[in-house]
Amino acid sequence: MKILLAKDAGYCFGVRDAVNLAYETAEKEGEVYMLGHIVHNENVVEELEKAGTKVIHDLNEVPDNKPILFRAHGTVPKVWDEAGKKGINIVDATCPLVTEIHEEVRKLAAENRRIIIIGDHGHDEVNGIMEQVQDPIVVANPEEAKRLRKMKKAGVVSQSTQMIENVQEIINILMTKVFDLRFVNTICFPTRRNHEQIKSLAELSDIMIVIGSFTSANSKRLTELAKERNERTYQVTCANDLDSNWFQQSDTVGVSAGASTPDNIIENVVTAIKFFGKVKEEELIYE
Repeated sequence: MKILLAKDAGYCFGVRDAVNLAYETAEKEGEVYMLGHIVHNENVVEELEKAGTKVIHDLNEVPDNKPILFRAHGTVPKVWDEAGKKGINIVDATCPLVTEIHEEVRKLAAENRRIIIIGDHGHDEVNGIMEQVQDPIVVANPEEAKRLRKMKKAGVVSQSTQMIENVQEIINILMTKVFDLRFVNTICFPTRRNHEQIKSLAELSDIMIVIGSFTSANSKRLTELAKERNERTYQVTCANDLDSNWFQQSDTVGVSAGASTPDNIIENVVTAIKFFGKVKEEELIYE
């Protein structure tokens, strides 16, 4: 049996930098506070808690002289303002690509365009984008786009981890609804690269394993893309979720992972698959 591991499986640079910054800050300051979990991965959250990170729900919960870390997903302006007024030491772990989306959406709003955000309702990143402008519209799927009224002028951005297929479908509908439409493609490069890799890998493999939390929209999208091309696709959170029966009559196993999945979990899953398939050689990296 041969194992093909997607080259860019796991942490994107934004998540990796944010997690490393959380560890470094906790070590330096003794503890660091966050408004919500830093990533959508239970294993990472548990390890960070052991290191001294603490999740809070209100800035008033931050003790004097202790830092707060603003997560990779982005933080709404009013929280920035409130933290500044309170004199809290802010550690900014916002992904630079998310910051770019904030800048782009403000530019579109400055052109007097109604802002439409293609993304998941209630997602932390989407909430952060929404708060940059007045009265934005969030559209999650083509059905919601079809229900929109016609308008004269609109600007469109997307959540960084959206599937290009979903965005394209929605844009095609918006073109029939908006007279003056401007779209800025804000799907981040790591997402586009991972999506293209998993599409090809799923077609090459007898069985496809996607590693990631079921709370992670990014991981669920990878699973969806793989399953559309390979019915024998399974999403797991860690090696314990694997079933040895899945790998019977399989010559090639493809493996990828969501952007919030750490390296050690990927390594553990690959090691378990090698055990099930009696694989002795190294996994091949699929680019």
